[in-house]
Amino acid sequence: MNAIMTDFDFKNGSEPVPQKWEGLAELDRALAENRLTEYRFKKAWADPWARAFGIGVITLLVAFGIFVIVNDLIIGH
Repeated sequence: MNAIMTDFDFKNGSEPVPQKWEGLAELDRALAENRLTEYRFKKAWADPWARAFGIGVITLLVAFGIFVIVNDLIIGH
């Protein structure tokens, strides 16, 4: 039987496998498993400045929401 090999078959078998970037292995796994958002949240939570900023932003949003509700109930009559 005559098997026809394409150019892709020759190149695929003869090229060496590219080396992984060891420094970015965790990011590579996150991209491969489609969990980049979870990776970013975990990295941000591990950083004290990013954690403080996130908690501050959430606190401001909740305070603003409470202000709007209370202001509407008191002055909205």
